[in-house]
Amino acid sequence: MLDPDLSGRTALVTGSAKGIGRALALAVADAGADVAVHYHSSEDEAAAAAEEARDRGVEATTVQGDVTDPDSVDDLFSQVESELGTVDVLVNNVGDFAPSHWEDIDHDTWMRVLKTNFNGTAFCAKRALPGMREEGWGRIVNVGYAGSEKALANAKNFPYFVAKTGVLMFTRMLAADTQDEGITVNAVSPYVVENSDEFPDDLPRGRPAQFEDMQQAMLFFLDEGSEYISGENVEVDGGWIPEKL
Repeated sequence: MLDPDLSGRTALVTGSAKGIGRALALAVADAGADVAVHYHSSEDEAAAAAEEARDRGVEATTVQGDVTDPDSVDDLFSQVESELGTVDVLVNNVGDFAPSHWEDIDHDTWMRVLKTNFNGTAFCAKRALPGMREEGWGRIVNVGYAGSEKALANAKNFPYFVAKTGVLMFTRMLAADTQDEGITVNAVSPYVVENSDEFPDDLPRGRPAQFEDMQQAMLFFLDEGSEYISGENVEVDGGWIPEKL
């Protein structure tokens, strides 16, 4: 496991009460950062994740908020800043999934998937930037999807693919826009992860991505030795090459 030194830094990982987000939050805690565990409705799981982060010897708090609402995003960042300090590391993990054919997805679900995956990423990054710019240092890691780099989409869960493609474009735009400000912006994009509800029969290497695979990719971008790397996307997909859409 990579071992960047994030001592004295504050990290906010959205959607970190459980699953991938929880694993990423604990990884930055292992690296020495104080951690804000964000949740929308999973309060008990968030409290447990924060307690586990404290067991690593760092400060940790929980923050509730709706990342699709700019006012809520402002409130949750203000809480983090009050309790832990300026957010130095932002990991945008929140993103709903709707595994249905696009014609069968109702309007509310369609909008929720687009807003949580894309708008939430953009709103949180925008709120984090002033503090990072003031300090002259910041790391933003967005969780994407491996199919975005391959320019693939599928009739099943189409709004998710659209949103994640937007996340990839946003990552590269923001990296270019912050290139002289001590800030890096990158993406980590899995195919199928161990907590997925369904597993295809032809998984690369015979298994889904493990949480540790996601942690390794994220920590690479957080390491000081990666300060010149921005606007990049690491696909955590085992070398997946789809035969068909």
